[in-house]
Amino acid sequence: MTREGLRGCINREPDLLVCGEVDSARKAMTAIETSTPDLVLVDITLPGKNGLELVKDLKAIRPALAILAISMHDESLYAERMLRAGAGGYITKHQPPEELLKAIRLVLDGHIYVSREMSATLLQRFSGGPPKTRSPIERLTDREFEILQLFGEGKSGKEIARQLHLSDKTVAVHSANIRLKLKLKSTAQLIRFAVQNDNLAPAGADSIQMPN
Repeated sequence: MTREGLRGCINREPDLLVCGEVDSARKAMTAIETSTPDLVLVDITLPGKNGLELVKDLKAIRPALAILAISMHDESLYAERMLRAGAGGYITKHQPPEELLKAIRLVLDGHIYVSREMSATLLQRFSGGPPKTRSPIERLTDREFEILQLFGEGKSGKEIARQLHLSDKTVAVHSANIRLKLKLKSTAQLIRFAVQNDNLAPAGADSIQMPN
């Protein structure tokens, strides 16, 4: 239903057209070659590989591709990560349609789009101004953050290893690094932390759309 609403909103614009949509990162890699979009809307929560890794993969094969992340996830946790990965903007799903269209056009024109609040935070961070208090979660690497998310979804270390195509040992090392950075004493505490911080992986429809 989310994709249908987005498609209708975009297709009503005379200068925009949805040229394709898929529901997983794997399908996106194929669709990008056949649909040749000018911009891709990417959700973060996707089956298999998440949106953050998908953005990195897309930029590797098409560096000039415009990408706008659209998600229910907490902007303070995800926007900077998505920008570093190669996205041109980040917008949350609760924004009105006119703001989404504004974001699409800005990113298509080569500009960066984030909310005013996030823009102020990023400017302060990169200008060397007095740093605001940052969540310990922001110290995690993208891979560590992804593993923390999956623990929050109730997956075991072995299940995470299979999903991410990693060895059990590699997941264990990442888990140990997460515990160290978050000052957690055990895997049980890590899992409890991940579950309690439900803003890491809120429920929501997954979508990848490609406005042309």
